[in-house]
Amino acid sequence: MALKGAGFRVCKFPARTWLLSVGDRHWLWDTGYAEWFERATRQGIFHLYRRITPVYFDPREAMVAQLAAHGLQPADLQGILLSHLHGDHMAGLRDFPGTPVLCSEEGWNRIHRLEGLAALRQAFVPALVPEDIAGRLQFFEHFPETALPPELQPFTQGYALPHSQGDIVFVPLPGHAAGHFGAFVRGEQGWVLLAGDAAWSPTGYQQLRGPSVLANVVMDQPRAYYQTLERLHQLWRGGKVQILLSHEGDL
Repeated sequence: MALKGAGFRVCKFPARTWLLSVGDRHWLWDTGYAEWFERATRQGIFHLYRRITPVYFDPREAMVAQLAAHGLQPADLQGILLSHLHGDHMAGLRDFPGTPVLCSEEGWNRIHRLEGLAALRQAFVPALVPEDIAGRLQFFEHFPETALPPELQPFTQGYALPHSQGDIVFVPLPGHAAGHFGAFVRGEQGWVLLAGDAAWSPTGYQQLRGPSVLANVVMDQPRAYYQTLERLHQLWRGGKVQILLSHEGDL
């Protein structure tokens, strides 16, 4: 399903997150899974979500627990950065009470009021959203627009995260989900693109092979997805940026 032509076999499909630090400021890129997902999908229509994509989750691997093991508490974070609003990327929001939540305004406006089957078709689980989130939201599109350096072509413009010294810049990667964004992160070894679900395997952008056509059922805009895949391909061919995917497994 995740890669056209890969055959029908079970594969590992990790939910990866990243801790981003600039000086003494810290942000979490996506939350991955948490116990809240198990509770929200235990019964009713959202039980189909976990039937379609079975989850193997150890509470010790929740991001709030992993951060604590490294001496960080929710209050130490400047924000949770959500690539998009699918359940496997935001299930841990309730583990971070009071922490600002940053995401796409377009994605939020299109998704957050959905319920029932309409929400399920967008892989959005309303019960994962904290009740006080409205007062904690910040939107990528409201941040300063900035020109990107030549080595990031074909990407030329992005939204710079405040207080990140220009080291974290958000870019839209449309197609997979409403308001799907990636983030260019400048580290000691150069630029990295956190590309979320813009592809599900490096083979996807290296060979321009998308997922099975059956995956179009849960895709926001298939045509835009392949346009984004083409841009990732060009970026990869440039050889100056490492691309990291959220679900890069053993495909």
